[in-house]
Amino acid sequence: MAPHPPNPQDLPLVCRDILLEYSNQIMKLGILLFELLSEALGLDPNYLSNIGCAEGLFVLGHYYPPCPQPELTMGTTKHSDNDFITLLLQDDLNGGLQVLKDNKWFDVPPVSGALVINIGDILQLITNDKFKSNEHRVLASKNGPRISVASFFSTNMLPTSKVFGPIKELLSENNSPKYKEITLRDYNIFSFNKGLDGIKALDHFKL
Repeated sequence: MAPHPPNPQDLPLVCRDILLEYSNQIMKLGILLFELLSEALGLDPNYLSNIGCAEGLFVLGHYYPPCPQPELTMGTTKHSDNDFITLLLQDDLNGGLQVLKDNKWFDVPPVSGALVINIGDILQLITNDKFKSNEHRVLASKNGPRISVASFFSTNMLPTSKVFGPIKELLSENNSPKYKEITLRDYNIFSFNKGLDGIKALDHFKL
């Protein structure tokens, strides 16, 4: 949906108007969140947006049909998101999302009208571990279908020469860079080629 919005005529008529409006509102909320995150880092409120964190927006609709034997499969295996932040809208009926903390899985039950905000790998990289990307998964279920809409703030696979590395203002003698500088395209190519194997792609880019 950004930086190059699709031709509205290419979107299904049944969801065209709402998808465009939803994406506009998500972009506004994302910019606000980046302002708050910038302030939490002790930086100017516009810092993260100014370096390109809100430049790209990729919206993905998920549809998980009911599974007759959920114990034999997984909706989506353990992973962290390869972006800056993700805004997730869950349906009001079916859960399934879990987050990993202290080697234990915790349910994230859907709350009507609420969004789940995930920190992504790239935000962890540029903040030099000040913010941590969370690992999560989706369980298969007999109930369903489960529907969700994930909005990823990243330019994803678009060709770009913009390089991201640990923010210099956050570094010090006691806080040296922990990650290499990368382009979002290179990070995503590596991440997609690696697949969801349970190992964070971010580990590959550690110094």
